Amino acid sequence: MGLSNINERIAKAARQADRDPADITLIAVSKVQPNERVDAVLREGHRSFGENRVQEAAGKWPDFRETYDGIDLHLIGPLQSNKARQAFDLFDAIHTLDRPKLANTFARLAQEMGKCPPLFIQVNTGEEPQKAGIAPTDTDSFVKDCRALDLPVQGLMCIPPVDETPSLHFALLRKLADRNGLSQLSMGMSDDFEQAIAFGATHIRVGSALFGERVPPAG
Repeated sequence: MGLSNINERIAKAARQADRDPADITLIAVSKVQPNERVDAVLREGHRSFGENRVQEAAGKWPDFRETYDGIDLHLIGPLQSNKARQAFDLFDAIHTLDRPKLANTFARLAQEMGKCPPLFIQVNTGEEPQKAGIAPTDTDSFVKDCRALDLPVQGLMCIPPVDETPSLHFALLRKLADRNGLSQLSMGMSDDFEQAIAFGATHIRVGSALFGERVPPAG
């Protein structure tokens, strides 16, 4: 538990995979975490964080940015099209580009605002009906469509089904990324990030193992 422990585990997993730990970004998943826990991790020098909801991030991060330089904020939860403009202002990267409508919204905003954060396409590797994301068989065409819109797609993201071996999904995401010339992979969470690193993860999303169990909002 704690930042130093997670960093040690990242370094060990990277060495075992013959990779440089510096090529792996630890996204500290701060959603539903009390501000004092987030502040403690910031004080330790960590700067990459992940939030699930635009509204929660908007209430938390402007104040932290006034106190700490170099914050790198990632949206890792689903995004409604009507929140996309606010997301462009708040986040340094968006990991959940998951449908054509959102891609078109991003393209329009990029033209209008003159900027677009780096994007990851969310792939529904388990093809779960309740989960967002592009189907694996549609990923190649969606990447092509996003590039035609001049969107800065950097990589792919997945959340494996809870009841399946995550490494199978990490291998699939790696294959899809390689086939499309994408170098970044957002995959791996508290319980499986070492496996994700073995399969080439460049961004791992760690919450409970870093902060402790999440604290749900009151009420």
